Amino acid sequence: MGKLVRDRIPEIIKADGKEPITRILSQEEYLQELDIKLNEEVAEYQADKSIEEMADVLEVLFAICEARGYSIEHLMEVKQKKQDKRGGFKNRIFWEGNK
Repeated sequence: MGKLVRDRIPEIIKADGKEPITRILSQEEYLQELDIKLNEEVAEYQADKSIEEMADVLEVLFAICEARGYSIEHLMEVKQKKQDKRGGFKNRIFWEGNK
């Protein structure tokens, strides 16, 4: 049992008087664990709906982006291009099919 944790978690555990057992993941393991972490954080957001959980989802998405060789700036450019072309979700449109 184990999981991907934020970089300062071992330091926080040590400050609590415990000795964490950690290792550094390979790139392949890291990408797998980021996907697991994303699902975990989305589930926590779904349960809680808090801005803190939204921030956790965003943190994992940014980590996935960088781990896959993209910059956050590139991600945001792609997001903006898609929004410009297809729109966002602000108008709350729900598609029910075609006639």
